[in-house]
Amino acid sequence: MSSRGPILLARYLALAWCGLVVYGSLHPFSGWHDSGASPLAFLEAGWPRYWTGFDLAANVAVYLPLGFLFALALRGLPGRFTAPAVAILLAAGLSLALEAVQSWLPSRVPSNLDFACNAAGGVLGTLLAQWSGPRVFTRLAAWETRLIAPVPHAELGLTLLGLWLLIPLSPEILLFGAGDLRQTLGLAGAVPFAAASFPLIEASVTACNAVAVGLVVRLLCRRVLQAYATVVLFILLGLLVRTLAAAILDAPGQALAWLTPGAELGLLAAAIVLLVALPLPLAARTIVAALALMAGTVLVNLAPSNPYSAAALATWRQGHFLNFNGLTRLTSILWPFLTLPFLLLASRRP
Repeated sequence: MSSRGPILLARYLALAWCGLVVYGSLHPFSGWHDSGASPLAFLEAGWPRYWTGFDLAANVAVYLPLGFLFALALRGLPGRFTAPAVAILLAAGLSLALEAVQSWLPSRVPSNLDFACNAAGGVLGTLLAQWSGPRVFTRLAAWETRLIAPVPHAELGLTLLGLWLLIPLSPEILLFGAGDLRQTLGLAGAVPFAAASFPLIEASVTACNAVAVGLVVRLLCRRVLQAYATVVLFILLGLLVRTLAAAILDAPGQALAWLTPGAELGLLAAAIVLLVALPLPLAARTIVAALALMAGTVLVNLAPSNPYSAAALATWRQGHFLNFNGLTRLTSILWPFLTLPFLLLASRRP
């Protein structure tokens, strides 16, 4: 990282979180129409008829990290209170704009209560950043000096790794399977496969994506031994996310339903490849990571449907889970196409 690493990281994370908030607020982007009412009419409406404590807490919780990241990202502005003031205005302004745009979406109901909760979340996040910001920056700077390799755009790499942890939350995709464009582009279904070949296809998708993310982690690590430990911990964290998502969204008894013979074979293959690839020179690692990323993306677009997905996805079709599923799907679709340019940029040592 550069000397401005903590601020750059905060800016990347703020941009990523902002994009997720916009997508989640307007998903599924269909049925646009003009009702004839002012898009700001919701500000003058009374107390909403339908609301729950969960809705209010969710609206505060989503905007709290946004206010926190905005405030950290703007710390370079002159003046003691400039950054927090601008952060609050940005968070509240984004919420106001999204609520107004929801006036044209039949599946959305703009609400002054939602706007108030969002703005409150932005204020709380900003106050938290103002109180803890100096300590956060000091620890981030020390952490990057000890652990992060001096690669170009390391902050972007850390942001991509954070986004990758959303991918295992999508129940309808194969384990770690990113880059599936078929639903988004309205493409035809999978190429016909014999049932016996499904475990091998699943294993290939899992292995390619695990190798790719493991080599991205390696790119950001200063030492090889550190990389081995970090890669293992990071992939285990991805598996933990997948397990918790299955337990919460489906049933506790289905927490390990993703651990199929294909997934087991893919994880074993990825472990063998990473064992050999992590000590390779930078250029060789970049080539392997890029090939794994592209191969995984191609395979996931050819793979048959995940037989586990139908029951799991049905749970996501309710309330806020529909919006959250939209976020995880978007992240899973875009991740390979954002990571490949990062690999090419970061492979050039300063």
